[in-house]
Amino acid sequence: MKELLALLVAVSIVCSSCSSDSDNLRDYKADMRDFVIGISEYAKTEQEGFIIIPQNGIELVTTTGDEDAALATDYLNAIDGHGQEDLFYGYDLDNVATPSSEREYLQVFLDKSHDNGNQILVTDYCSSPTNMTNSYSVNEADGYVSFAANERELNNIPTFPSTIHNENANEVLSLNEVQNFLCLINPENFADKGSFVSAVTATNYDLIIMDLFFHDGTEFTSSETTQLRQKANGGSRLVVSYMSIGEAEDYRFYWQSSWSSNSPAWLKAQNPDWPGNYKVEYWDSDWQQVIYGNNSSYLQKVLNAGFDGVYLDIIDAYEYFEGE
Repeated sequence: MKELLALLVAVSIVCSSCSSDSDNLRDYKADMRDFVIGISEYAKTEQEGFIIIPQNGIELVTTTGDEDAALATDYLNAIDGHGQEDLFYGYDLDNVATPSSEREYLQVFLDKSHDNGNQILVTDYCSSPTNMTNSYSVNEADGYVSFAANERELNNIPTFPSTIHNENANEVLSLNEVQNFLCLINPENFADKGSFVSAVTATNYDLIIMDLFFHDGTEFTSSETTQLRQKANGGSRLVVSYMSIGEAEDYRFYWQSSWSSNSPAWLKAQNPDWPGNYKVEYWDSDWQQVIYGNNSSYLQKVLNAGFDGVYLDIIDAYEYFEGE
């Protein structure tokens, strides 16, 4: 009996070691690329021309994350643009210029994506008129479309500049036609969906990035997204839904109360900077099924609501696992 027990313990240790070794051998960047590619393939099959925009995690454009490595062409071809926060302002502190070393590092990768035909959308966090004006100017000079957000919470429509930078009355039907955008993913300042829709349709932004859900938990409907698509000057805009894929959020429709005491294996530590957001093993098939691939998935809800695309957040979740 003792010999059998010793054998079982030894096997357990070996299996635990193998599991650990397997995790250590994972290519977390490749896992995230594969996840995004899967989302893209599914969405574009369901809706022709559906737009895929990952935010941050720009190193994924090369196979190793090094600037001199080969391009990750399957990934680059699966997406339509890249979102980048804090490129010129906000990297360390809001309304403070990003250190040139950080900006130059990011731009090496951003330009690789841009050269591949993808639109670059920059969200700078700055609130003074001088910095906001400069943000628009330097981003445009580098070929990027930008939004100067005067609130980190992305919960308002800035009143400066009084006329939107590069405002136009064009019919905007593709991401490469976008000349300006509004990132308004937090609708907390709006009393109801009607006031939110009215505020957005009173603007002339070419693209709005927003949440599928209003702050009361109700989803925006396809008729509401149709309204949101109309600019005040008669042109049309694109309407894209924010969707976090690198973390689970305990206020989303998919969250189960039982997870507080009996969480799934793929659910990991809470993000200390964003309470209610939890790291996930994003390569796990169960988590991926929450996000896409079936009629009850997050992505399917976005498609059903008539959005033109998704803005994928926490793409840089690989950094958490690489740092363990």
